[in-house]
Amino acid sequence: MLPKQVHQLLVFGSAFGAGMINSVAGGGTLLSFPTLIWLGVPSVAANATSTVALWPGTLGSVWGYRREMRQADRSLWALAVPSLVGGLIGAFLLVRTPTDVFDRLVPLLILFATCLLAAQEAIQRRFDLSAIHASSRTPWLSWAMLFQAGVGLYGGYFGAGIGILMLAALSLMGQTDIQRMIAVKNTLAVCINGIAAAYFTISGLVLWEDAAVMAAGAIVGGVGGAGLARRMGRTVVRRIIIAIGFGMALALLVKAL
Repeated sequence: MLPKQVHQLLVFGSAFGAGMINSVAGGGTLLSFPTLIWLGVPSVAANATSTVALWPGTLGSVWGYRREMRQADRSLWALAVPSLVGGLIGAFLLVRTPTDVFDRLVPLLILFATCLLAAQEAIQRRFDLSAIHASSRTPWLSWAMLFQAGVGLYGGYFGAGIGILMLAALSLMGQTDIQRMIAVKNTLAVCINGIAAAYFTISGLVLWEDAAVMAAGAIVGGVGGAGLARRMGRTVVRRIIIAIGFGMALALLVKAL
């Protein structure tokens, strides 16, 4: 058993890295969750603790992108509703259902979403999505709300990769500014993870000592990551997001084999 100080240092460090990753593309759970497992925390409790701990970091990311959020398309606020509903259902399922089938689907979902994001510009040129008039976006928004409910369900259940999925959906809705897309993604992630965290808290699954240390690391990483992403610029951020997506898909595929 590791000394308490070393344990807390590892927990803080994993959450700091997860907060930075989440501020750019999402997927920080793949850093914080395995760390807790390695430290001997049971898997369901580790998932619940990671979700609760990283939620303040997501709030920090929203604050870091507050300028871009004010400039984002206001119609996208409608996506908060399916985010909350899906997140609650996903958290409910985590506590009550086996994970085997869903674990095999997760890598394919992330891989598909990452490919969509990588092909965003080609898709927009083919269908001229960026030229769609605001009044013609209702069908796109309706489909996006349905998709977002699925993202919320997955996010409440496990959470790794919801940023990739949301960014891909926003790109297909005609959104082109990666910084504003990240701002919207962070805000929706607050809804998904917040409702799931509340359910996990009520269910008594959270290890609060680890959660408090991780929350501090996630906040610092989230705020710092947002500033770093803005300084790097649109092209570099997009490449990082795509690399993270493919990396997560490969890691989960290897784990499922």
